[in-house]
Amino acid sequence: MSIQLCIVILYIIFLFAISLYVKRRASQNPTEYLFAGRKFSTGLVAVSITGMAVGAASTVGVAESATKIGLAAGWYNGAWAIGAIIMGCIAAGKYRALNCTTIPELFERSYDKKARIISVIGLSLIMICITSLQYVAGGSILHALMPDIFSMHAGMIVSAIVFIGITTIGGLWSSGLSNILSVTVIYLGILYSMVRVLLRDGGISGINASLPAMPFDWFSPFGGLTLAMLLGWIIVMTTQAITAQGPVQIACGAKNVKAARRGYILGGILIFPVGFFCAILGLAAKSQFPGLNPTMALPQIIMSLDPFSSGMTLAALWAADVSTACTILLGAGTLIAQDIFKRFFKPDISKSSYVKANRLIILIIGVGTLWLAFNAVGIVKIMLIGLSLTTAFTLVFLCTMFCPSLCRKNTAFWTTLVGIIGLFAWQLCPAIRVFPHVIYFEWIICIITLLLVRIIDKTPITLPETKDDDL
Repeated sequence: MSIQLCIVILYIIFLFAISLYVKRRASQNPTEYLFAGRKFSTGLVAVSITGMAVGAASTVGVAESATKIGLAAGWYNGAWAIGAIIMGCIAAGKYRALNCTTIPELFERSYDKKARIISVIGLSLIMICITSLQYVAGGSILHALMPDIFSMHAGMIVSAIVFIGITTIGGLWSSGLSNILSVTVIYLGILYSMVRVLLRDGGISGINASLPAMPFDWFSPFGGLTLAMLLGWIIVMTTQAITAQGPVQIACGAKNVKAARRGYILGGILIFPVGFFCAILGLAAKSQFPGLNPTMALPQIIMSLDPFSSGMTLAALWAADVSTACTILLGAGTLIAQDIFKRFFKPDISKSSYVKANRLIILIIGVGTLWLAFNAVGIVKIMLIGLSLTTAFTLVFLCTMFCPSLCRKNTAFWTTLVGIIGLFAWQLCPAIRVFPHVIYFEWIICIITLLLVRIIDKTPITLPETKDDDL
């Protein structure tokens, strides 16, 4: 048995051990299962949001981008870090004080039932699509680094078993505690390989000397990245950090407002450097293998190291995917269970039955999204576009909390509907693509819609109540 496979198996054993350890606690009631009993400390919030942010796109995807735009590719993670810090400063504490569970629930509190329905449809589509992406990424990592053991489909199936298994068993407790291990493995694996590569290849200067000449400096922090693209990344990541179900669920799981705020800020600090480390590894791959497929940049440079180093980093890359997938899968399950099943079909369900229903829903979503991943691998290409749909939710949330005079009873419904229509229009009508990224278009049409509803509709919203006793 190869060293790489042994390390991955050991990592899987640890993950399931953690899940089984918290199973009894998570089975007590839905709050324990879905929101860790609202007992997450600052540290658990920080590692949970870090684990969610640092996935395959933030590692393998960043290394791939680095072969085209240099070290500046690391700003993908930098944008995520900025989004997490902004979430911590302005929204994480609000979610914890509201004592809510999902954005659709908050929208029904302040607006009406149709606002909840349309928002759960939009958010569920986003979460289900991104969950599918994690299977594709997990399968790609295992297949690329151990092709003699894992085919692409086999890697996806193994990834799905781990993602679904630990999420179904332990809920947010499982995800949060597993992220302590995952984030540690991510940092150790990537840092270890980066140091080994730099020592072997003559440091940054040695790598830079072997790279082809370009109009920009490969190791400039902004070299091959335009300002419009960088700003677009920051807007997308900040937008989704504030209203995507994964980040919202982590904030709601904090033990108090202070832990939610500080956890997100600390998480942003942890997220920031990982992308630049991966970008350096991507540039080292381009330097050593000039004709390589950019997608294989990180796997190829890793496999050029000794078996222990490559095994450590393989575990790190897969850990990044696991940590992201579990939180997103739990978020998708929460939306379906809380905002559809319980709200409209079983409002009087008992606590123990509701925990069982959540587990079953997560299992069904997990298997369904695996089928989607098998049949729609191109979903990777639309991840950032899909995240742009959170624009409507973020705009409505911010106005509801900080400027409710701009909102009316129909604000949430119409702003969300226009956001969804705008996203489809962007895809189907190339003539309207006058902006460098769909996120700019989404913000403009959603703001216009919100202001028009403010003029036409005269019915005020119900202001959400907050609990300040847990500050």
